[in-house]
Amino acid sequence: MRTCTSSSQLQAALQRARSEGQSIGFVPTMGNLHEGHLDLVRKARGLCDVVVVSIFVNPLQFGPNEDFDSYPRTLTADKEKLFAEGVQFLYAPGVEDVYPDGMEAQTVVSVPDLGDTLCGASRPGHFDGVTTVVNKLLNLVRPDAAIFGEKDFQQLSIVRKMVRDLCIPVQIVGVATTRDEDGLAKSSRNGYLSKQERRVAPLLHQTLANCRDAIACGFDNFLQLESHARMNLLKAGFEPDYFAIRDARTLRPVTDATEEVAILVAARLGKTRLIDNVRLSLNPVSDWGMLADG
Repeated sequence: MRTCTSSSQLQAALQRARSEGQSIGFVPTMGNLHEGHLDLVRKARGLCDVVVVSIFVNPLQFGPNEDFDSYPRTLTADKEKLFAEGVQFLYAPGVEDVYPDGMEAQTVVSVPDLGDTLCGASRPGHFDGVTTVVNKLLNLVRPDAAIFGEKDFQQLSIVRKMVRDLCIPVQIVGVATTRDEDGLAKSSRNGYLSKQERRVAPLLHQTLANCRDAIACGFDNFLQLESHARMNLLKAGFEPDYFAIRDARTLRPVTDATEEVAILVAARLGKTRLIDNVRLSLNPVSDWGMLADG
C-alpha cells in the first residue's frame, strides 16, 4: 500500500492505473477506522480494480464547539487495517494540502434544501463542509465509484444530489450500516461512551425499529410516533436532537406520493452525539411481489 500525503503524489500514483484501464474505487474517511469503514473498503474492492482510501479530519465540517481537536486520530492502526484489506493507495493529506489558500478563502459547495434540515438545522455549515471536501476529493481521485455508508443517510442523500447536480462522472454507492450485535451502529464516536452509556446506546436503534414496525402494521399518525419515540429516548437518558419520519427521497415530510420512508434520529448520550436511521417501503405491491418471487 502506498501512502500519499499530497494531491500531486496521489494523482501521479493513480495515473498509471488509469492508463492501464483499471477501474478506481474510492472510500473517503476521517480515520479511526472500524468494521463499518472496512465494509466500505470491501465493497470498493469488489467493484473496482484499485481501491483508494482517504483519511482526513476535515475542519470545515466541524462547528466552533464541536470535537475537531479531540476527534480520534489513529493513523498507524488505520494503515495496518487498510493494508490487511488489500488497499493499494492511502491519501492522508494535511489541512494545508486540501485548503492551500486557507478555509476562509475556500470556494464552498452547498446543497440547498437537503442540507438545511435535520442535522443541517442543528449543525449550521456542517454539510457545506462535507460537500466541499467531498467535491475536492472526487476531483482529485476521479474514481469510477465512491463508497459511503448509509448510517449517515442525510449525508449520502446530499452527496448523491451534489454529484447529480454538478454532473460529476462517478457512481455513488451506499452500503448498509454495520452494527454491533446489540444493534448499535458502528461509529468512531462510540469510543466516547462510558460503560453505562454504552449499555444504554442500543436503545437508539431499538426505538427506530419499533417505529418502523408500527408503520409496517398500519399506524400512520407520524407526529404521535415521533413524539412517543422522543419521550422514550428522554426517559432512557438521551437528549434527542430530532426524531423524524421523512420521505426517503426528499427528506421532507411524508406525503401520499411517498414510496419509502426514512426514520432518522440524532441524540446525545452524555457528551456523545449519535445518529442512526432505518427505512421502510410503503409500496405493498412491491412487497407482495417480492414475497411471491421468493
